[in-house]
Amino acid sequence: MEPVGKMLVVAGLALTAFGLMVWFAGKGRGGLLPGDLFIDRGGFKFYFPIVTCVVVSVLLSLLFWLFRR
Repeated sequence: MEPVGKMLVVAGLALTAFGLMVWFAGKGRGGLLPGDLFIDRGGFKFYFPIVTCVVVSVLLSLLFWLFRR
């Protein structure tokens, strides 16, 4: 039963993190998280979600690490 418990905890944390990102998506200057790059100059817009990429990468790495154990 221990692997199932770990899986449920990780799934719950991932779902919570994703829910918070979606919740705050409409706030601010167009980015999901503070630290995401967003440049708006005249007719040019550039968006690079670097912090969001790092957070998703860490969560997926943790998830895969727990599934391997």
